[in-house]
Amino acid sequence: MNNKDTGFLGENMAAEFLKNNGYAILYRNWRYKHLELDIIASKNGLLHIVEVKTRSSIQFGFPENSINKDKMQFLKNAAAMFQYQYPEWKYLQFDIISIFLNSKKEWELALFEDVYF
Repeated sequence: MNNKDTGFLGENMAAEFLKNNGYAILYRNWRYKHLELDIIASKNGLLHIVEVKTRSSIQFGFPENSINKDKMQFLKNAAAMFQYQYPEWKYLQFDIISIFLNSKKEWELALFEDVYF
């Protein structure tokens, strides 16, 4: 499986996880120019900007470790554009879903809520 397939599989797993846990998926792969947000969801009136990171190896660290200061700034910029286009969403939080695929049948999913730096 190549990186694009791994990412697509991870985003599908993340969306399913969110739906099963009471989130409404508003957008997947929302784009504005060069900015992109993996999943935009809502739950209890709060907008959730969800970055999905999927890996099939931990050779370079766990999936969530790939979120650095630059990536967080990218997410903040994209979220600001989303809120500009949809001003009814005043409150948001950034979340990360980390998925580690051990094999086709074994995987681990972790949700990190309210991540901001």
